[in-house]
Amino acid sequence: MQQTEQAASQANAISPNSPPSWWQRNGPAVTLLLLAPVISEVLYGSTRVSVIPVLIPEIMCWGCGALLIRHFVRRWQKGWLSMMLMGLALAVAEECVIQQTSIAPLVGLAPHAYGRVFGVNWVYFLWALGYECAWVVLIPVQLTELLFPARRREEWLGTRGVFVVGGFFVLGSFLAWYSWTQMSRVQVFHMEPYSPPPLYIAAGLAGILTLIFASYRLYAPAVKRETRRPAPTPVTVALMAGILGTPWAAAVEVGFGNWPLIPYWWALAVGSAWAGLTLILIKRWTSCANWGDAHRYALVFGGVIACMLGGFGMYRMGGVGGVLTVDWIGKGVLNLAAAGWLVWFGVKRMRSTEG
Repeated sequence: MQQTEQAASQANAISPNSPPSWWQRNGPAVTLLLLAPVISEVLYGSTRVSVIPVLIPEIMCWGCGALLIRHFVRRWQKGWLSMMLMGLALAVAEECVIQQTSIAPLVGLAPHAYGRVFGVNWVYFLWALGYECAWVVLIPVQLTELLFPARRREEWLGTRGVFVVGGFFVLGSFLAWYSWTQMSRVQVFHMEPYSPPPLYIAAGLAGILTLIFASYRLYAPAVKRETRRPAPTPVTVALMAGILGTPWAAAVEVGFGNWPLIPYWWALAVGSAWAGLTLILIKRWTSCANWGDAHRYALVFGGVIACMLGGFGMYRMGGVGGVLTVDWIGKGVLNLAAAGWLVWFGVKRMRSTEG
């Protein structure tokens, strides 16, 4: 990870007298391609070291999806609220069209249905919307822009790049659909095959298009509305991000139905309120006049730590299909390495700012 930061620093110091290197041109895009699935899948633990090759289609699906979202939001000159709507669109695509987890009779390998009404697993769907939007899109994009601050406002893809990345996204989505719905679900885990009604797929596609249109049409003031109140200290932001994010990351087990005595409507109400509180706080913080990179880093730091801690909660409950010892060890090692790198990056960034 230290080499990544060194390369990032080099990318931010392009000499006007020499043509940029391949990394200087493509470093931000490549970094985001990797960070989106690594944070949301590998550090979280849903992609384990024992099955790490599945990271390849995840890069194609999650990484390319996050990169396309970031490209169009920057092209439209919108902000993080617009990016959030696009992240929700990607989550709907994953849950209702690609892997169809939120509309299949059983969530993942759950032993029984929970919160399933009108053919939708609503508790799991709510969790997936929040998790995939935040940890696949918003946090990886923010971290990448912190790594490449000089290129924060640039578009990282040209016209040809959009078509190439879009093609890999479609291919990765097909591989994810086929490997789960047609192979793993039926042949490996011996679950009943499931083909969703066409109306459900159409509803999912309509939801995706609606969210994308809303993201495009979202009003973005020419001048940022700032308040005079100061933003919380970066330490407070990091702590709050961890406090709010850890339960959400671990709440996937509620969606799996591991606590069937909890009324599903209660889980939906608490989850919706939790998400609303988080959204209100972040919107309030980011509107403060002194909101800066130190706060952005703190939000990323707290969010990534929450993701990793929540993943341990999932492992403690047995996760999906049991957890091997090598996966416990692998997750622990990777999480410690990621936390150490985040601390190192934050300290170095703080020193460079002071200097």
